[in-house]
Amino acid sequence: MSILWVAVLAAALLSFVQKWLGYQVPPGALEKPAVARVTGYLPVALLGALVATQTLTQGQAIVLDARVAGVAVAAVLLWLRAPFLVVVLAGAAVTAGLRLLGLP
Repeated sequence: MSILWVAVLAAALLSFVQKWLGYQVPPGALEKPAVARVTGYLPVALLGALVATQTLTQGQAIVLDARVAGVAVAAVLLWLRAPFLVVVLAGAAVTAGLRLLGLP
């Protein structure tokens, strides 16, 4: 068995144990207002961090390219409460258009 498979199995086991530990937390601990407020913001923060790292990095370098313009257009359209499909298509179109013009 290679080191890769050992790492995959270890990650699967750790994921299972983490999920199991989540079920062991008493329900009263999760119903506190502070905990409920924080857990409500966690998905937003994690998604924001994922979008930022995928948009602003390439390898280990920070880059400003067509993806930034596409995400900026999508953010403005979200702020204006445009339908989600319009947001996605506009962001993709801006990114593709800038790449077509030769911008990285």
